[in-house]
Amino acid sequence: MINYTTKLILLQAKMTRFIAIVLTTILIITLTFNVPIMGTNNSEILWDTWGVPHIYASDSTSLFKAFGWAQTKSHGNLILRLYGQARGKAAEYWGINYLESDQYVTTMGISVRAQQWYEQQTPEIRQYLDSFAQGINNYVAQYPQEINEDLKVVLPITGTDILAHFQRVIHFHFLTNPQAIAAGQIIPPQGGSNGWVISPKKSASGKAMLLANPHLPWSDFYLWYEAQLNAPGVNMYGAALVGMPILALGFNDNLGWTVTVNPIDGADTYQLKIQDDGYLWEGKVKQFDTEIKKLKIRQTNGNYTELEFGVKHSVQGVITHQDKDYAYAVKIVGLDRPHGFKQLWEMAKATNLEEFEAGLKQLQIPLFNFLYADKKGQIFYLFNALVPIKSQGDWQYWQKIIPGDTSETLWTDYHAYEDLPRLVNPETGWLQNSNDPPWSNTFPPILKAEDFPPYLAPPSLGYAKNILRSQRSIQLLMESEKLSFDEMINKKFSSELLMADRILNILVSTTKALANPIGIEAAKVLEKWDHQTNANSRGAVLFTLWALTLESKGLFSKPWNPENPLETPSGLADINTALGVLEGVAAQVKLLYGSLDVPWGEVVRMRVGNQDLPANGGPGILGSFQVLNIQATADKKFQVVFGDSFIAAVEFSDPIHAKVLNVYGNSTQPNSPHVGDQLSLYAQGKMRPVWRDKAEIEQHLELLDKL
Repeated sequence: MINYTTKLILLQAKMTRFIAIVLTTILIITLTFNVPIMGTNNSEILWDTWGVPHIYASDSTSLFKAFGWAQTKSHGNLILRLYGQARGKAAEYWGINYLESDQYVTTMGISVRAQQWYEQQTPEIRQYLDSFAQGINNYVAQYPQEINEDLKVVLPITGTDILAHFQRVIHFHFLTNPQAIAAGQIIPPQGGSNGWVISPKKSASGKAMLLANPHLPWSDFYLWYEAQLNAPGVNMYGAALVGMPILALGFNDNLGWTVTVNPIDGADTYQLKIQDDGYLWEGKVKQFDTEIKKLKIRQTNGNYTELEFGVKHSVQGVITHQDKDYAYAVKIVGLDRPHGFKQLWEMAKATNLEEFEAGLKQLQIPLFNFLYADKKGQIFYLFNALVPIKSQGDWQYWQKIIPGDTSETLWTDYHAYEDLPRLVNPETGWLQNSNDPPWSNTFPPILKAEDFPPYLAPPSLGYAKNILRSQRSIQLLMESEKLSFDEMINKKFSSELLMADRILNILVSTTKALANPIGIEAAKVLEKWDHQTNANSRGAVLFTLWALTLESKGLFSKPWNPENPLETPSGLADINTALGVLEGVAAQVKLLYGSLDVPWGEVVRMRVGNQDLPANGGPGILGSFQVLNIQATADKKFQVVFGDSFIAAVEFSDPIHAKVLNVYGNSTQPNSPHVGDQLSLYAQGKMRPVWRDKAEIEQHLELLDKL
């Protein structure tokens, strides 16, 4: 007789066989008729007609995987090359042209530190990094024909590669500069940007507004990647630097933020006295810590050679170069702060200022101003930085080579969040930053340099490299009592050169009185010029080439004056030199282009992919708010290489009103229709509407990918 327990066991066995038969049947149907198994399609990517991925995922892990997949579709060749460089193995993969890059990465310990950082991540963030990497690997496995064969040697990508890429970009290019480090020079932060936040008090609609306007090179790891990321509790729109798994700027349903590069002392160079194969430290000889590193270099015939070199460390940091008597060590902030991605992820998910600041307070990102606005009408500014606590010296002192023979100059910790310049909801109704020190983030100024450590930042606006652009930013904000959304966009495309407003009258009048015929002809052209660098502006080429040539010689006679902070510097320092340079430039312009009043856009070109368009915008150092920096080309013209990149204008209405533009397009892959496809809008001073709702995205759908 079968008891109850035995019956139960037999029943369970039958059920198990039944479930197995059902699952087998489903699998056969799936394989035969290509029916998806429930739960395998965790994500879908809706690609709009501008090549922007709108990712919808069932969970955050799937979201990161889909984001890695999407970036590879848009920038796969570039990303694999960048990750290979971040490993310090690019010369091994692709030859001697990458040897200098590999030596820099290896000397700075980037790949080793990246592994250490990976092990220090929380389980959640480690999973997200792995998922982003898996998305990259999955795309290449699915579409191998889309990736250059020589780049596949980098695969598979790991979470450690992403952290190495982050370090290389943020700590060893934004904070520092490889060429300057090699020469033992002081290293300023790299990059630029404009950023505005407008409170309801200043806004024509009564809603807070945000303008995000970073300026970076139009190539390599500086490129922005636009995307929308959706998962439970997440709906972000914005841009990430290519190869990064998290948006660096953008907005969600409640708030938005942007970043600008801030002037911080993020790297100090120390001079060490060499003695007896060591260096003097606290009155005694201390030995360098030395490692032997090896790099493989791929030859054109496929064989390899090997380079062996030593890397020395002092108590301050890695030795970057040395001569007979001295060695030079660099100490860089933030190498002990591995949780930058965690901080950015939490900030991007924030729903209010308190939550956003909770992310910032982690101080894992070593630099960048943050400007913030939200639906509640709050606006906020933070001079975000890892600022070392120092026992002596001011800003000017720490820009020099520092004596390295004593612990008195060796910093070991950073200032707390509460010590940083910060401002919320000022009476002026606006906050701005154009890479100037924090003391000019609104006007009249509220934050005072004397209330902070003297080494924290430059002591005044007068120290800003792009002082004219910063002053132009403040002017544009102050000239309107109320600012509408459309006015904000129009002001963003202002290409007026503030330098011309300051000195053109005296240049023209002096030239007319004293110059040779070619100079007098140039003066007549400049007198008619509209001070703009628009495509049809005549006189802009002549003035810009003159100003850029003269700028290094000290252009202004009157330096910046705190009593007149928005109108100085001014005046011409050396009339004779100014006239001589103008006549020389005028002769060159006439020879090359046949006319002194050649239109700006005929000479200055925007070239991306197959696009070759006349430029609108000029150098920020000359006071243009619409920033395009240029370099000479082989065809005797000039090409834009740096400047306006991803632009976002956001009004925190309900629903949110936003326009964006990724100036050079959202892809670099060969044959992609989105290489340079937004350049024509930029040339017209236009931006695109943001499509955030799924129904609206589907109306502009180019492609649907299910993962």
